[in-house]
Amino acid sequence: MKAVAVFPAQREVRVIDHPDPKLASATQARMRVLDVGVCGTDRDIVSFQYGTPPPGCDYLVIGHESLSEVVEIGAQVSKVKPGDLVVMTVRRPCPHPSCVACRKGRQDFCYTGDFTERGIKEHHGYMTEFVVEEERYLNPVPRELREIAVLVEPLTIAEKSLEQIWTVQGRLPWECPDGDPGRDPSPDPEQSLVRCRHAVVLGAGPVGILGAMALKVEGFDVSVYSRSPDHEEKNKLLNAIGARYIAAETHSTEEMAKTVGSIDLVYEATGSSSFAFDVLKYLGPNAVFVFTGVPGHKGPIPVDTDDIMRNMVLSNQLVVGSVNAPPQAFQSAIKHLGIFVQRWPDTIRSVITGRFPIEHALDALRSQAGGVKNVVTVAS
Repeated sequence: MKAVAVFPAQREVRVIDHPDPKLASATQARMRVLDVGVCGTDRDIVSFQYGTPPPGCDYLVIGHESLSEVVEIGAQVSKVKPGDLVVMTVRRPCPHPSCVACRKGRQDFCYTGDFTERGIKEHHGYMTEFVVEEERYLNPVPRELREIAVLVEPLTIAEKSLEQIWTVQGRLPWECPDGDPGRDPSPDPEQSLVRCRHAVVLGAGPVGILGAMALKVEGFDVSVYSRSPDHEEKNKLLNAIGARYIAAETHSTEEMAKTVGSIDLVYEATGSSSFAFDVLKYLGPNAVFVFTGVPGHKGPIPVDTDDIMRNMVLSNQLVVGSVNAPPQAFQSAIKHLGIFVQRWPDTIRSVITGRFPIEHALDALRSQAGGVKNVVTVAS
């Protein structure tokens, strides 16, 4: 069967003939792959920045954002049946008995680093025609989400971040006031400083846009601050969901902060450390900054560490890193996608701007000017 693979030693990427997988246990299911999303991780892998083939193999089948249809199940599988749509998780637990996170099914918090990841690290991915997977890594998707369900995995980045945000903000012994999210409805000027839901999303790519949608659903007043070459298109898309778009080319970080007001949450989705640390200086009191991007290896950048440290201490600020996602984040993402379809049907569909057959997957792996999300369509 066809598959898209990277050969790190030869520094090659091509469509190959890959063995068709068969069920190896009663707890597995076999899926026909429908769609595979392309993200920055895939582009980094095919530019040979990282990506590790399975042991004994000289290539890695890429692709970790998937939508598939079940075609065969083992005798002990009960969660899905043939014909069901599923999205598969990405990370698999490390083998060490001492890693309590992996033993508890939270390999996203793995202590050892010896996990594997489909399409990324030591485990073939989903950019192929058929895959076999254990039932516990399958997440059923309603048929009505068929057109956009490939967006589940990138949305899980925001879902895990939200899980952590709500946990850490439990430290504050009060809730947001009712009314317009993030703003105190009281006319009393003594109460006008109460703010708890002003969110800034850094980046207007797929992860940023999906994160903005999730934050809007959760009641945040959302601004998206981005260095994007296609401001008009991104502004139109974000206006449709009620989010404010602020272009970094026309607004300095200080001007952005004044426009937003007190920033309670920053959801970083760019992987640009210089951009992120510039915004970090403008966090409001008790705020949380969530890093999700992984920057490449570049030279050092100047950072006013004294100012950042002073603000964090005196304003009770918190910085959190978030990587991968557990099963509950996939379930939350599926639920949120259903809400997005109800609220913003045209907008959520417009996030997918390019569809490519697997034979032209290499074109999908190239950044498309003016595009948001490329998807490799393996089967219709």
